[in-house]
Amino acid sequence: MTVISRRSLLISATLAGLLPTTAFAADVKEIRIDWATYNPVSMVLKDKGLLEKEFAKDGIAIRWVQTLGSNKALEFLNAGSIDFGSTAGSAALLAKVNGNPIKSIYVYSRPEWTALVTTKTSSIQKIEDLKGKRVAVTRGTDPHIFLVRALQSVKLTEKDITPVLLQHPDGKTALIRGDVDAWAGLDPMMAQAEVEDGARLFYRNAAANTWGILNVREEFLKEHPALVKRVLAVYEEARKYSLANYAEEKRVFITATKLPEAVVDKQLKERTELTHSKIGAPQRDSILAAGLALQQAGVIPASVDVKATVDALIDSSVPLTN
Repeated sequence: MTVISRRSLLISATLAGLLPTTAFAADVKEIRIDWATYNPVSMVLKDKGLLEKEFAKDGIAIRWVQTLGSNKALEFLNAGSIDFGSTAGSAALLAKVNGNPIKSIYVYSRPEWTALVTTKTSSIQKIEDLKGKRVAVTRGTDPHIFLVRALQSVKLTEKDITPVLLQHPDGKTALIRGDVDAWAGLDPMMAQAEVEDGARLFYRNAAANTWGILNVREEFLKEHPALVKRVLAVYEEARKYSLANYAEEKRVFITATKLPEAVVDKQLKERTELTHSKIGAPQRDSILAAGLALQQAGVIPASVDVKATVDALIDSSVPLTN
C-alpha cells in the first residue's frame, strides 16, 4: 500500500485550488528577495510594495536585499539568506554546476547588459588587443562569461590577460581612473561610463548576453510551491506595469540609482527588453550554448554533462497567473 502523507495531500490540494493558498504558509514568516539595478522589474516591484500587499493577509513579511551582481545573488541563495535571486542565465548554470541548489523559474528581461569596454583614448579596438592587458571583471557573472567567450572566439584565454577581480561598480571606477585597460561591463554602470566619461564599447554581441533569470532555492520551491506561484504572479504584475508605464519605471530607477536620465534611457530603452516572462526553450538554448562554450574554454570541467545540468536548473512548471 502506498502511504501518502498529509503534507503531500495539502500540497496537491493547494496546487489544484481545493484549499486556500494560506493553508500551507503558516510556517513562513518572511520571504526574502533581492532587488538589483540590472533587474528593473525588481525595482518597480519593491517601489510599489506589491509583494507586501499580496502577503499582508498571511502575516508574511517581505525582506529586500540588494545584490550588486549575479555572483552575489547566487552567494546569498546558496547561503540561504535569500529565497529568490536575480541573475543571468549563464551565471545560474555555473552555480548549478558547482552545487548551488537553485531552480530558474522566471524571465525578468532579455538584456544586452554587458560588453567589453575601454576608455575613449585607449588604443584597444578589438578583442585581440586585450592580450597582455589588465581587464576588470566580476567572476561568476554574465560579463565574466561574456569575456571568456569573447577571448575564446579569437583563440585567447584568461591566461592571455591579467584579470582584475572587482565588483561591477568598482570595475567601472577602475577603468575611468586608468587602473585597468578594459572592463567587462554591466549596466547601468556601463551606460554611465559611456554617457558621462565617453567610454567605448569596443566589442558587443547581443546574442552572447544570456537572459535575466529569477531563481529560487530548491528547498523553498519544494516546501512552498503555492507561495512561489504567488510571488511569480506579483512579479508578472510588476513586469506588465513596467511595460505599460515607462515614465514610472524610469522614475523608480532614477530614484534608486540617482543616475541621470540619459544613462537610464540608454539602459532601459536601448538595451532592456521586458516582453518575456515564461521560462522555456529560448532560455534553455541560450544557457546551453553558453555552458558548452565555457566547457570548451575549460571553465566547466569536461566531466560535467552540461545539457543535463541545464535541464536540472530550469523549472518551467510553476504557472504564471496575473
